[in-house]
Amino acid sequence: MALPTVAIIGRPNVGKSSLLNALAGEMISIVEPTAGVTRDRVSAIVEHNERFFELIDTGGYGIVDSDALSEHIENQIHQGIATADLVLFVVDIRDGLMPLDARIAELLRKNNLRTICVANKADSATYFPDSAEFIKLGFGEPICISVTNNLNKAVLAEQIIGALEHLPAEAPEKEVMKIVIVGKRNAGKSTFINAIVGQDRVIVSEVPGTTRDAVDVRFEKDGRQFVAIDTAGIRKKSKMSGNIEFYSYTRVTRSIKRSDVVLFLIDATLKVSQVDKKLANFIVEQFKPCILVMNKWDLAKDFADGDDYAEYLNKMLPGLSYAPIAFTTATEGRNIQSVLDLAAELFKQATAKIPTPMLNKAIEQISAQKVGGSKGGIPKIYYATQVATGPVTLLLFVNRPQLFDDNFQRFCANKLRELLGIEEVPIRLLLRARR
Repeated sequence: MALPTVAIIGRPNVGKSSLLNALAGEMISIVEPTAGVTRDRVSAIVEHNERFFELIDTGGYGIVDSDALSEHIENQIHQGIATADLVLFVVDIRDGLMPLDARIAELLRKNNLRTICVANKADSATYFPDSAEFIKLGFGEPICISVTNNLNKAVLAEQIIGALEHLPAEAPEKEVMKIVIVGKRNAGKSTFINAIVGQDRVIVSEVPGTTRDAVDVRFEKDGRQFVAIDTAGIRKKSKMSGNIEFYSYTRVTRSIKRSDVVLFLIDATLKVSQVDKKLANFIVEQFKPCILVMNKWDLAKDFADGDDYAEYLNKMLPGLSYAPIAFTTATEGRNIQSVLDLAAELFKQATAKIPTPMLNKAIEQISAQKVGGSKGGIPKIYYATQVATGPVTLLLFVNRPQLFDDNFQRFCANKLRELLGIEEVPIRLLLRARR
């Protein structure tokens, strides 16, 4: 059952993103003094007094975007309004009633939307009388809040729940899997997300750096809930300009950490770069299942076939040699479904619980090969036990952990993946000396 939807609407820089973060209780939208930071619809599931709703942040209405994306941003706002059960119309109590506020009010009345007017930046009660002029917008007496000072947040939450009480608001169904889409700028991540969900959920543009926030998009497949996370395009740190790009990069790394499977989009028309290699190393460090998605494959000219490209990738990204490779054309929706099916298979492998007899037999086979060793001695594994999933984590009881150098640990991980039937996902090995 779909959750009630609450959309935050307002002109630029009235505190919409800060309000979403405050009600959600975590930093989801990027907050910056620069107008126009939010472009896509950024959403979060909010719970208050055991009732749930989906809260959606939108771009500033009427923004003149520096990258000529104003039309795209406004389209996302209209889509947010079209799906909303309730609108939080945010105004700035310090600026007073502005002509753009009146335009937004007219738009909301035209769509006959249930609306709560929220007068933000009322940092103390002395500002409250100034909210009276907003009554003429036609949405009753505004609720005065200060997101910065956490003033009246609970009052607003109660008003929201009251306005939604006629709608069912049970706890949302737990998503089966979180998939994050990462890659360099203009690799086709947003187009890929839209192809997955079958609608223009995020802005797609030729302008590099269009996506700034990490955008969670819930979708249903075979009657089960999934989350796809669109992220900002990565580029060299030395080329990052200002706080917005830094925050975007931080959200990319955080999104990888909270994901179950990473779709690493690589533009097949370009050579693998240092940015790709760095991103690959981070995915490896986080032990995340990963699919190397060669997007724009229809435009690739430098390789004879997929096998030729796979060999090239293994050479350039050796740390992800276990990761399967998919070839897609997101603009045409080609192979998108097969990538989702593959992601589900990787998730299954990464959450597998290995039977103890199977694990013991694999350890015996590795020990029988008698590889490794140095002047300090020969590494020996006595037995192992699985201690976690996602990733599969094995605790190895050994003679001396210092004998297990990186090369030997890689050998063990590769053999274990093969012997345990989880060839396409990483394994984390923990070493402990047997006493």
